[in-house]
Amino acid sequence: MKITLAGSLGHIGRPLTQELVQKGHSVTVISRNAERQKDIEAKGATAAIGSIEDVDFITSAFTGADAVFCMVPPANYFDHNLDLLAYYKGLGNNYAQAITQSGVKKVVNLSSIGAHLKEGNGILKGTFYVETILNTLPSDVAITHIRPTEFYYNLLPQLHSAKENGFVASNIEGEVVNAWVSPTDIASVIAEEITSKLAGQNVRYVASDELTYNELAKILGESIGNPHLKWVTLADDQLREVLIAAGMQPAIAEGMTEMYAAINSGILYEHYNQHKPKKMGTVKMKDFAQDFAKAYNKL
Repeated sequence: MKITLAGSLGHIGRPLTQELVQKGHSVTVISRNAERQKDIEAKGATAAIGSIEDVDFITSAFTGADAVFCMVPPANYFDHNLDLLAYYKGLGNNYAQAITQSGVKKVVNLSSIGAHLKEGNGILKGTFYVETILNTLPSDVAITHIRPTEFYYNLLPQLHSAKENGFVASNIEGEVVNAWVSPTDIASVIAEEITSKLAGQNVRYVASDELTYNELAKILGESIGNPHLKWVTLADDQLREVLIAAGMQPAIAEGMTEMYAAINSGILYEHYNQHKPKKMGTVKMKDFAQDFAKAYNKL
């Protein structure tokens, strides 16, 4: 198959490219960074250098592909001029236009847990709109929205608190269960979906491990040699102020707080709990804890 991937060689794109190339597919990787070209070609793929904010460029990169992978790259939450929702909607519209103009009939879109909610999901609201936009594509375009749960590496900002305060924290109760996921497990599911016989509009969740936040703190604590590491629950206002004090855009800090509050209340995971993956990923929290410990020891 001829497959075009947006997202460059990031946390997901690197293992995804490697798996698809190893399986004999002809892979083109979109990257806005010309310095990535050699790395992409070294993986056995073709580089398409340009910006996904350029519809003509995306259309060209998609033309001739049997299937494409779309994603909205992470935004800079510390950019006080960023309109996060407009960023998502803009790229969603760009992808929809490029898919239509290029004639691609198979699409896999990286979405997120919480994308079933139009409101109450905080910074994840944009994923709802991207899915909605792509679902307006003609009926002969098959699409799967991949909805990963929370990424393990979202825990890395907790490193300093773990070291300086002896606890990790958010506005979530310690006995609340969250599902976590590794980018390599996400890549495996994308590779499976993009090479399958897709039809219609589909949603597929991806998760690697499920555990309470108290269990999470115990695993991370053991990995860094602090078995007494605790999970601390903050009030919504406390978390919001911590994020703003760190330099995050206030509106995004508000959205981040709302997102975690939705985990605490359970609404973010309502649809996931009704449609859990048939098989969990292979990378568990104990595996990620080794990476957490390495980063901790470098502080």
